Amino acid sequence: MSKTDEIDDSTAPLIEHLAELRNRLIHSVAAFIVGMVICFTVATPVFNFLTAPLCKVLAEGGQDCALIFISPQEGFFVAIKISFLGGFILAFPYIGFQMWRFVAPGLYKSEKGAFLPFLIASPFMFLLGASFAFYVVTPLAYDFFLGFQQFGSGGEAVVGEQVNQGLSVVFQGSAQEYLNLTIKFIVAFGLCFQLPVLLTLMGKAGLVSAEGLGSVRKYAVVAILVLAALVTPPDVITQIILFVVVYGLYEISIFLVRRVEAKREAKLRAEGYYDDEEMEAHPDEPVPAEAEDGKG
Repeated sequence: MSKTDEIDDSTAPLIEHLAELRNRLIHSVAAFIVGMVICFTVATPVFNFLTAPLCKVLAEGGQDCALIFISPQEGFFVAIKISFLGGFILAFPYIGFQMWRFVAPGLYKSEKGAFLPFLIASPFMFLLGASFAFYVVTPLAYDFFLGFQQFGSGGEAVVGEQVNQGLSVVFQGSAQEYLNLTIKFIVAFGLCFQLPVLLTLMGKAGLVSAEGLGSVRKYAVVAILVLAALVTPPDVITQIILFVVVYGLYEISIFLVRRVEAKREAKLRAEGYYDDEEMEAHPDEPVPAEAEDGKG
């Protein structure tokens, strides 16, 4: 076989993989567009649902729940943002399935069994974090923000001709600004709840260990405190809630990684690859690939 033939043979699989990737991307984009169109048709009910935390806080203060458009095109952009977020959420299971179909042929059976649970757990944890943000964090955040309103002498909001009864600085929010802040909370907490999935998957791959995660616990505490200060309003209660939740997820991650390591050790013992004396003498030595993946 000539050198040119060898090059052509090696190039063919790459072209096939790129063609397969292109097809999967086309299917994923199509699903995302379909999800966007569906969400665009119901953008108004979805937006009304997302205003529930704000309306609840305003109702408790005796105010009407009213948002305004400060520009003619703002309503359209609100619908587009809802379509983007909702379309991605609706299409994510199908996009994840396309990702799985692309990588699965190149995985061993043991690797498929290890990767698939994380692919299923990721959207579940994101929805759990988004729900926690919407039902717990946003009401507390808006209660804090709206606490800076100033009311007239009668105890209610004073507007128009009655403003001479007392200074009144009341909330008249932009629909787009409210949506931006609410989405920020939902996405931030949804991503934070991915922590156990990410660290457990890294532990499965041997990139992190339970002992290593435990040894950097004090640095994790500082990082979580910084995160809480960045993604939450300057409200101590909300920041404490986020810190407790994320730190709890970190400790859960350590527990899950420890379980992964225990299962790996039990498997190696059963297959005769694990030597207690050798592992004690060389604790940092990597596990044999054939023992880990069952490829030998």
